[in-house]
Amino acid sequence: MRQHRTFTISNPFQYKGALLEWSRPFSKVVWLDSNAHVQKYSSFDFLMAVGEQTDKFSSIDSLNQLGNQFAKNQDWLFGYLSYDLKNELEDLSSLNFDGLGFSQLQFFRPSKIIKGIGDTLHFMYLEDCADDIEGDFVQIMALIVLEQKQKAHHPIKIKMRIHKDAYFEKTNQLLGHIHRGDVYEANFCQEFYAEEVSIDPWQTYQRLNAISEPPFASFMRLEDKYLMCASPERYLRKQGNTLISQPIKGTARRDKNESEDETLRHKLALDEKERAENIMITDLVRNDLSKSALKGSVVVEELCKAYTYKQVHQLISTVVAQLPEGKNPVELIEETFPMGSMTGAPKISAMKIIEKLEESKRSLYSGAVGYFDPKGNFDFNVVIRSILYNATRKYVSFSVGSAITAKSDPEREYQECLLKAKAMRSVLETGE
Repeated sequence: MRQHRTFTISNPFQYKGALLEWSRPFSKVVWLDSNAHVQKYSSFDFLMAVGEQTDKFSSIDSLNQLGNQFAKNQDWLFGYLSYDLKNELEDLSSLNFDGLGFSQLQFFRPSKIIKGIGDTLHFMYLEDCADDIEGDFVQIMALIVLEQKQKAHHPIKIKMRIHKDAYFEKTNQLLGHIHRGDVYEANFCQEFYAEEVSIDPWQTYQRLNAISEPPFASFMRLEDKYLMCASPERYLRKQGNTLISQPIKGTARRDKNESEDETLRHKLALDEKERAENIMITDLVRNDLSKSALKGSVVVEELCKAYTYKQVHQLISTVVAQLPEGKNPVELIEETFPMGSMTGAPKISAMKIIEKLEESKRSLYSGAVGYFDPKGNFDFNVVIRSILYNATRKYVSFSVGSAITAKSDPEREYQECLLKAKAMRSVLETGE
């Protein structure tokens, strides 16, 4: 059971940096931030879950354990699903290089949860640490007025796992598969990385988030492994008997000139190739959601709607379905993961082909971070626009990709990848 307490606060957004700083001593941290984006399916402004190294509740690292946890102890669970979970769900394998060492999935039951909604902070603590609520609130308040010292940034030299000529060659191979009819869309990704480096994950996350302020930003620490994520995309949300997915396909740059920027957004909304990418994946998502949905309940609420963020314009579709009573939440993950926007279609054929062409494991990239609540509701983002870090190995990595279709031009796809990589590269190389 959890003890609940609320505090009214005057400026909620002042608390975000303080909460992140407060989380530093904890070995398990998940931070989710909507960055003030108000959407139809939003439920909080920010959410933090933390756990101690000495928690008596062991981490969950398999789907079976995840399902069993709901059966015996219905409580909040926070964590991640890596892209390589596909190998447990389908007859697939991943033999590419892995510099990060993330497990296929990992969840924990947090001792302390703090949720921000409007001008209210909600503290939800397990009973054995409920006496900490007042003291923790005082600590967080003190951190608001305390000037945070920024550590000096040491520039990091980023390497490319796949260089431009090899990227063109692999993209043309993928186009060959498409022209033969093996797949009609595939999301091909490449890794950027650095070895023997040390970073401050908290500061790195805040710099990355400040560049784009997306609606599904997240920070995660699980012992020596970190995620710094500025994702604009939702993978899957269950709220009661409603299931929501919001795939993104279609990207255009922003422009400082207001008129030119609006022209770019309008062109993206009408771009035949970009719309085709989105519609293919939306159809795949409709099929995935229909596996459990009540007959005739799958609806596309928005198709290829152009949304504007600080760095880019994106085409987003929203697919909603109604579920029968008592549906197991873990089964919904099994039926829809990985998300179609990060694989291609048909999904299994696309995953087999891109596994051969890519040169590193995606690890948590293309996976999802989020939570399950005590009622079996959940919400997960898509891990893109993200930096991954193994502090023990001193290995830092980020990956980017684009959807390859029959109309793809390798040069244009390569430039799209560089556009998506710009924020992560800037944060790591210059600290800006």
